Amino acid sequence: MASFVTEVLASSGKLEKEDLSGKISKMSRKVEETKEELYEMINKRYADFLPSLQGSEELMIQVDEVSKEMDALKNCIENEVQQNIQVAVTEYAKLKQQLEKNTVIIEVLGHLKEFHNAMEEFNKALPNKNYVEAANMLKQARASVDSLKVWKLSQVPLLGALSSELTVQRENLIHHLGDEWKRLVIWRLPPSNDPAGPKSFLKVELNLSRACSKDIEPTPSALLCCVLQALAIQGELQNKIKLFSQVLVKFMLKPVVMYPFISVTVAEQQEEGIILALQGLEKSHDERSTPSQVYSKLLMVLKTLHKHLLDVSIGDKKLSAILGELIWEEMSRCIIHECLVHSIPNNSSQLENYSTVIKQTEEFEKSLKEMEFLQRDSTDLLKYARDVNCHFASKKCKDVIVAARKLMTSKMHNTVKITPDYKVHLPNLPMPGQEVRAKQEVTKEVLTLENAKQLSAWSLCLPACRISESVQQLMDLAINTLCEAIGSSTYCALQLFFTVRNIFQLFYDVVPTYHKENLLKFPHLAAIQHNNCMYLAHHLLTLGHHFKAHLPQPHSEGIATFVDMVPGFRRLGARCFLAQMNVQRAELLERLSTAHNFCNLDDEDNYIAASKAVRQVIHQLKQLATVWQDVLPVSIYCKAMGNLLNTAITEVIAKIMMLEDISSEGGEHLHTLCQTIIEEGPLVFTPLAEENKNKKYQEEVPLYVKKWGTFKELVIVLRANLQEIVDRWTDGKGPLAVEFSSTEIKNLIRALFQNTERRAVALTKIK
Repeated sequence: MASFVTEVLASSGKLEKEDLSGKISKMSRKVEETKEELYEMINKRYADFLPSLQGSEELMIQVDEVSKEMDALKNCIENEVQQNIQVAVTEYAKLKQQLEKNTVIIEVLGHLKEFHNAMEEFNKALPNKNYVEAANMLKQARASVDSLKVWKLSQVPLLGALSSELTVQRENLIHHLGDEWKRLVIWRLPPSNDPAGPKSFLKVELNLSRACSKDIEPTPSALLCCVLQALAIQGELQNKIKLFSQVLVKFMLKPVVMYPFISVTVAEQQEEGIILALQGLEKSHDERSTPSQVYSKLLMVLKTLHKHLLDVSIGDKKLSAILGELIWEEMSRCIIHECLVHSIPNNSSQLENYSTVIKQTEEFEKSLKEMEFLQRDSTDLLKYARDVNCHFASKKCKDVIVAARKLMTSKMHNTVKITPDYKVHLPNLPMPGQEVRAKQEVTKEVLTLENAKQLSAWSLCLPACRISESVQQLMDLAINTLCEAIGSSTYCALQLFFTVRNIFQLFYDVVPTYHKENLLKFPHLAAIQHNNCMYLAHHLLTLGHHFKAHLPQPHSEGIATFVDMVPGFRRLGARCFLAQMNVQRAELLERLSTAHNFCNLDDEDNYIAASKAVRQVIHQLKQLATVWQDVLPVSIYCKAMGNLLNTAITEVIAKIMMLEDISSEGGEHLHTLCQTIIEEGPLVFTPLAEENKNKKYQEEVPLYVKKWGTFKELVIVLRANLQEIVDRWTDGKGPLAVEFSSTEIKNLIRALFQNTERRAVALTKIK
């Protein structure tokens, strides 16, 4: 058979009937013959040494002729054959394109045939309730339409009609499946217009219809399985189960967890099927359900659903696994926050009994795994139950901090009396070891032998005072928390210990801020706050030492201490009381400022103003004496009252010493006012409620009032004559010289006495 190129060339009339391949073959033979002859000639010329010049020339002519024929053949191929080849290729490409187009049309017709057949089968299966077959046919039809879209034939008008038909029939199938689902799974929920509340859940029912199934086995009916699988094929099962799970969680699962008076009942009726209903118990005194009650009610619901609804395989998964993935995270949080949180013990002695709850939780999860609601081995629910020590510590710490803050923000004026023999109620803890006990006994014996004289029983005791009742309760709370720490695990003990430290740190930060205005406004509260801080600082010195031996390491080796907080509390108490002292001092000076500097007291208005100022000062001091009486420790009380009285008389002395001219009447008035202070001043020293015991402190006024001697000397000078003043000076050795300088006395003499020779003589004696 002639080649394609030969036919093309022959048809064009260029090579006539001569075969191109034959010509090339002939040319090849000539080349071979020429090669052999040339080889033979070369061999004879250079190997055999035979003269063959003539043969060589003929051979060279032959080679030249062959070369020319080859060049001619090459030109023929390039100029004529290649042009004809290009024409042939173009025609071949057109044929190929036509073939491909025909192939596409055949495939499109095949997809259209598949679509038509699938829709025909769908229309047959749907009326017969063969929902799985109908769903598969729709899926197959969808694949055919998608294949048509892949071929980019969307411009075909038929494709839009096919897509619309497919959508309509799919919605038709989904509608039928939804109706079947509603007949098989029937919810009865409380009306939306009913008032919301726990009792509204008692109207909730879930009816799982048998759909005329006569099977005795408690398994999902064939129709239900068919509906579920059809929904899965159409991709609607996840949405359907999601909506079902939301209603299940909201109206059935969460209520049985949250409300202890709600119980679950399962009833089986011949016509209606299985009915799950929520009912209320007649009487329930429990505020919260126990974990065992919650687990029991939840398992009753889930087991019923598993037997009659969820025990259906969808692909490689059970329907129960799909539902479990949707509800478990939310339900585990609900169980933890509404049940397990409240089951955590309130004290460490009850922690041992909590192993029962852990076991119940394990059994609950085991049952869920058997029904394939759970896939994981360890869940947040079981982890929470097993971490009871951590949760107990967190709950205890939170409760302690809340209780402490409540005490700190309560009223401070409710006080209790603290006496030197008062002791906080510390537990009798066993010694950590016999060696320690023996060492202490030896140490005590050695001390007794070295020093027979012992300190007083009150040496290191807190002085008698009043503190807030809330602070006493705060200290009891801290001690009880440390007692809990002793019997707890290492983690829990450390948490509780640091919680106690946080209590005192919270007091340091909260109380001065929360009661700031009252502490400045009411001197009574400032004194109580001072005592509160000193009371806490006193007990913090030894609180850690009492418990540290029973705490886990490293706290048992000395880290468990509160001593570092003592200086801060002492500064806090002192700062609060000093702020109140500054307020009272400012009020005293303000009252004395209305006395017109005690000048010109012979004027009746000036004398009335000065007298009023002095009376107000005495009244203020007596008021403070009353509110601080039996509140402050005696030593602090006397120092505080002495400081304030000293402020008042120092101001009076300064004002009088500044006077340049004092008339005899003015001097008499000054003496009267100062004498009032001398008489009334000691009466403000009443630290104790028993009047007969205060005389001692009233006699010790010079110990607490620095300028008391100076003030008494000034009062004497105001009524003395020149000779008496000189006698009390006694050449700088008398009592007057102890309190005043010579310059001050000279100025006072010039103000009191007129310029006479006697005054001049007296002034010369003041040196």
